[in-house]
Amino acid sequence: MVSADFSVNSGAVFTEAIGNDRLDLLTDYPFTRLANLLAPITPRANVAPILLTVGEPQHTPPAIIEETLRASASGWNKYPPVGGTPEFRAAAGDWLTRRYDLPAGLLHADSSILPLSGTREALFMLALLAVPTRKAGRQPAVLMPNPFYAPYEGAAVMAGAEPVFLSATRETGFLPDLDALTPDLLERTALFYLCTPANPQGAAATPGYLAKAIGLARQYGFVLAVDECYAEIWLDAPPAGALQVATALPHEDGKPWANLLVFHSLSKRSSAAGLRSGFVAGDPALIGRFSRLRSYGCAGMPLPILAASTALWRDEAHVEENRAAYRAKFAAAEAELGGRYGYQRPAGGFFLWLEVGNGEEAAKRLWAEGAVRVLPGAYLSRSNPGEPNPGDAFIRVALVQDTDTVAQACAAIVRILG
Repeated sequence: MVSADFSVNSGAVFTEAIGNDRLDLLTDYPFTRLANLLAPITPRANVAPILLTVGEPQHTPPAIIEETLRASASGWNKYPPVGGTPEFRAAAGDWLTRRYDLPAGLLHADSSILPLSGTREALFMLALLAVPTRKAGRQPAVLMPNPFYAPYEGAAVMAGAEPVFLSATRETGFLPDLDALTPDLLERTALFYLCTPANPQGAAATPGYLAKAIGLARQYGFVLAVDECYAEIWLDAPPAGALQVATALPHEDGKPWANLLVFHSLSKRSSAAGLRSGFVAGDPALIGRFSRLRSYGCAGMPLPILAASTALWRDEAHVEENRAAYRAKFAAAEAELGGRYGYQRPAGGFFLWLEVGNGEEAAKRLWAEGAVRVLPGAYLSRSNPGEPNPGDAFIRVALVQDTDTVAQACAAIVRILG
């Protein structure tokens, strides 16, 4: 907390805290913690570093991006609307309808889709939309899987809610146990973040699991935010989507997606992290309120980026190539790991979630002895009272480099950790 000391004519000195003290409740961001952990360590000489920490795809982005940006350059001097363009919304809506086999004409793109400058800012801002001052007469709760994407926790804390960490371990199928949620907790829940396929474990929620989560959101009056940013990177079968499941559930006329928002991004699907482009879709009432909130706090996506994003959502060829490249990398990783460290072939995503005994110590050894940089699992999770941190024993390995580099890194993991 920053303080300001100032004197008045009487000579008295006053000290007043400056800033939002909720920020002090947050730990450092995972990659800041990792930098501090490894700063004292110098990897052994003559070894090229292999960076497998950030989920930043290193595949060559599709040529369509540069081509469309160049053709749309006249839009750089215009302020873009928060709601984007009709073409973008239509492309995103058409993709959702194709990908999740939604009934024709059900999704009205102009009222059910909002473009985002990447999903992280919107996942964070969502808590400002969803969390009231009180719920059921108490401090609201925001539920999230544990391990989790760091902005979920940041959003909950900064919105004045209690973050509730739901263990997602091997015993629960690496997703939160919905049956363990008590009515007392659900009554004060304002928002539930759910990631599928999960980051970091790669587990995909089944239609039955999603149906139960949607039913709870409607029964207890909270927002279910399904982060589906890894939905297009799958190994054996495309994961189910929340909109798809909600459509088949009983609902009020004209409200198939009540209480539900889903988030999608081009960062992973199209290896275009720097484009900062995604969208949120779902409940039109929530989308309308979200648009109102974002008009105060966010700049719209630039028109050339909207044009490039429109082209990407309409193209599937580059996505199939991308998916094939990740399959090859998982095959290379599996060949080197040989079933060690509790490895399970994930349903989706591009992470290895490896059980190594002590994630921090493993990360330090891998950096010191092999110049392989990975993320301790504990930096993505929290301890609940009376329970161990579910990430303590793990490391997260992002398969973002080329196949040969992934194989080299996995061989180093086996050689160093045994």
